[in-house]
Amino acid sequence: MPAENSATGPGPVLLEAIAAEIEAYVGQAGWDLAPSLFALVPTRLLAADPAAAAVLGDTATGDPDDISPDSLTPVAQEDLPEGPLDEMLAQIGWPAEVLGCALSQEIVLLPPSAEPELDDLAIESVPAAALEHPERREARLVVAVLRDGRSASILRLRGTAEAGDDLLTGPDLAPNLVAALSATLTD
Repeated sequence: MPAENSATGPGPVLLEAIAAEIEAYVGQAGWDLAPSLFALVPTRLLAADPAAAAVLGDTATGDPDDISPDSLTPVAQEDLPEGPLDEMLAQIGWPAEVLGCALSQEIVLLPPSAEPELDDLAIESVPAAALEHPERREARLVVAVLRDGRSASILRLRGTAEAGDDLLTGPDLAPNLVAALSATLTD
């Protein structure tokens, strides 16, 4: 659970800070990882639980009422089962105490010039072809969403021998994943 620096206030910029915190936390383990799911929980709620407060450290010292009511802490969930991500997300529902969720996953990006090559392939062959494509870029995508519909995304493009990692941010980097995560938060 990345609890050292929970962002305060779930506004757009601070939701980006939560996504960045998750990306940095996941990035500590390196690359070639399975998707990771996080609940976004009010820090006050966690600070009120002695076991969780011990994990939060400085964030939860003192009176829980002194913590901003808008402060959220990402809480790592158990590993997702194997299978298509969209099917796994369709089975998830969060309790009311969870104000949002986030997902980190590794993806492969191809330049637009690769599209004609993939158009002729059967749909089940596309992922393997993308992984073998000489112009592919590997990336880690983190998408965070809140119950009120706000979202933030961070994309870390894996560096090459010639250049380091690139970092992109924005709410519209993965609209389908935003929609799928938002659906897990509906009552």
